[in-house]
Amino acid sequence: MTNLARLSDLGVSIWLDDLSRGRLTSGNLAQLIAEHNVVGVTTNPAIFQASISGSDDYREDVKRLADKGLTAEQIITELTTDDVRRACDVFADTFAASSGYDGRVSIEVDPRLAHNPAPTLAQAKELWAKVDRPNAMIKIPATAAGLPAIREAIAEGISVNVTLIFSVERYEAVIDAYLTGLEKALKNGKDLSKIHSVASFFVSRVDTEIDKRLEKIGGQSALCMRGKAGVANARNAYAAFVKYFEESDRFRDLEEEGANLQRPLWASTGVKNPDYSPTMYVDQLATKFVVNTMPEATLWAVKDSAQFDGDTVRPSLDSAKNTMDHLVLLGIDLPQVAAQLEEEGVEKFEAAWEELIDTVSDAMN
Repeated sequence: MTNLARLSDLGVSIWLDDLSRGRLTSGNLAQLIAEHNVVGVTTNPAIFQASISGSDDYREDVKRLADKGLTAEQIITELTTDDVRRACDVFADTFAASSGYDGRVSIEVDPRLAHNPAPTLAQAKELWAKVDRPNAMIKIPATAAGLPAIREAIAEGISVNVTLIFSVERYEAVIDAYLTGLEKALKNGKDLSKIHSVASFFVSRVDTEIDKRLEKIGGQSALCMRGKAGVANARNAYAAFVKYFEESDRFRDLEEEGANLQRPLWASTGVKNPDYSPTMYVDQLATKFVVNTMPEATLWAVKDSAQFDGDTVRPSLDSAKNTMDHLVLLGIDLPQVAAQLEEEGVEKFEAAWEELIDTVSDAMN
């Protein structure tokens, strides 16, 4: 049994953090599904920017759509929703076999809307209708302004991938938005069994920022904590998942009406520090009811060299809390770290989106 199969058997859904036209036309995505336990895909503005700018696969479509009078942004919507729709079709069997649990493909709303709930919700509805596949997921950032959009999208029956979560406190607000959305959906007569959601908790970026701060503090007690925050923070998030979904009467009541778990999704699992194991954000976050979305390099690293022995999250929940408490005692301002990472995350996606607009604009001429 391969490491990827062992991970799947443990209860981890392996999703690829990448999508391109080439993966679809070459059969690469289908091969990853058939041979390497990949059961979903996530995308973001940076992924589409790299895909469209780095390939000639889209050139003819850009010209054709430009000749029809579409703007650069309209062309981007056509290209990205077409790729996601086709990927959804590739995953159709996975989706059916898992009763909607997996076989999911995510597409993100315009990141420039991250602080504006009404247009975020409007675009979530637009993308959901345009992709027109039951196994799509609409990615909405977990900003303070994003929370009401998440709640209302769920209430409308849209499956949502909540992205850019960096703190347990914000994750708890995301859970509340999901549960409130389900309660509204039930009142609206929606079939709760058709609504799915994941909450994307970013991992490696937490280590990158906190490691910098620990190095600035200096001293052995601080330096020995490097590389521990990302995993501990994610494990604390999983403790919140257990509290609200396994121990809560509120979710149990909804579950009786057909509601699904909102699974934690480990995002940003590519290791940024070359001194760390390339599989650390997989090995140390292996447990049931989670998604791990991996860049391809991480996928192959896990296949070749992952080292995990059973569940590495549930037995470590107490020690994870102790780790984060110790970081606070060392002087790490965790709320400030989360706020900074959220702001930087939105800015990075906005920059990628603007670059994508420029790339398509140039290709139109």
